[in-house]
Amino acid sequence: MTGKTDKIVFGILALLLIGMFGVFITAFGQEETTKSQVLLKEITPDEARAIALKSVSGIIGEITVEQEDGVFFYEVEVKDGDLVKEVKVDFQGNLIDIETEGEDFQIAGSSLDRASQAALAYIGEGRVTDSETGDEEGYYEIEITLDNGNEVDVHLNENFEITSAEYD
Repeated sequence: MTGKTDKIVFGILALLLIGMFGVFITAFGQEETTKSQVLLKEITPDEARAIALKSVSGIIGEITVEQEDGVFFYEVEVKDGDLVKEVKVDFQGNLIDIETEGEDFQIAGSSLDRASQAALAYIGEGRVTDSETGDEEGYYEIEITLDNGNEVDVHLNENFEITSAEYD
């Protein structure tokens, strides 16, 4: 009978160990999930507004939740005179993009000088024949007529950094 009792006791101990191991694994998994949730904390719409105002100047308009390519983000509308800037901020607080919409105005003064110099340095030839601000491809657009007569539109951000160039 001792052999039978030993087998029963051994069986009970084995079940207890397996159960404790399962509890340990479950607790460990929940701890990891909690850490991941903390790392992926989503910002609030008010925090997205604050990030937008650090990126551009103007008056906050509406804020919406948008999705592109499976990525959700806040789109914060910021009005600056006749221009509307759409500032895209992901749910973790990272600035994704800034788009400027509004009437097209020619660039003037020192802004025209800085944008023209940057565009001509980037292209390496030609002369500036037109400019605008509030373009859908960038904050500034400089049109350059190349030495061969072709045209190229150079797009710049608010810091006069080249964002793209389109050859006609």
